[in-house]
Amino acid sequence: MLSRSTLAPTMDAPAASADPTRPTRFLDTEGGRLAYDDTGGAGPVVVCVPGMGDLRGEYRALRPALVAAGCRVLTLDVRGFGESSADWSELSARAVGRDVVRLIEHLQVDAAIVLGNSFAAGAALWAARQAPQRVDGVVLLGPIVRDAPPNPLMRAVLRIGFAGPWRVAFWMAYWNSLFPLRRPPDHAEAQAALRRNLREPGRMAALRAMVDLSKADTEAMLPSSRVPALVVMGTRDPDFADATAEARWLAQGIGAELMLVEGAGHYPHLECAAQVAPRVLDFVRARLAARAR
Repeated sequence: MLSRSTLAPTMDAPAASADPTRPTRFLDTEGGRLAYDDTGGAGPVVVCVPGMGDLRGEYRALRPALVAAGCRVLTLDVRGFGESSADWSELSARAVGRDVVRLIEHLQVDAAIVLGNSFAAGAALWAARQAPQRVDGVVLLGPIVRDAPPNPLMRAVLRIGFAGPWRVAFWMAYWNSLFPLRRPPDHAEAQAALRRNLREPGRMAALRAMVDLSKADTEAMLPSSRVPALVVMGTRDPDFADATAEARWLAQGIGAELMLVEGAGHYPHLECAAQVAPRVLDFVRARLAARAR
């Protein structure tokens, strides 16, 4: 159970793609259907939430290490993407946080650690705020929890990029840019799966709506956040003018631990799983020990 030695067999293995033998599970809510995987044993529960415009498979390099260490891992397709419903009335980080809480309650999990990448870092924080008794800690990977400074040029690029039949190619070009250090061994396979998903009806409309959403409510909530947290940021994350400064600002603001992954981009858990997984597991162990006291 959560022994460091169990990491060795998985950390250098190629990132596994989705396992077709593992059936997708679904949770029906009043707004739509949520798709998720449930993998592992009876150990600590870790809920993994992908960023907007991506699939739950983005945790394919991290999940084997967590499962090998004894964790039960739930990977969730956020509303709008993957095998979850495409059409939702609300697509905010706060709403996705509610989905995380619903999933935890549905599975009758007493407490979980929630991992959120990009905008879903905000969802992890909202889940902790909405159900503090059920969220023991959060891991924020490449977190985007506040609005970027106004940039008229970027707004124009987004308007043009999402305007025509090239919209999927536009997003995929951006997505590829988020891996400045290295691409996972199965990057081409993951890219093809994401491209197929975004071509389904309603997916790009959901993505465009998410891109336009303000994160002001999440930023306003940060000073009152009390959940134990770990911030993991790649130092070359292209979503920030200075990723290191952004990570330090957030970690200081919420009293979080900080891990900077040198040279990595927006997916440090995919580019550098061998570095990130042990640190995440250390955090999980610490939260488990704190709960036992």
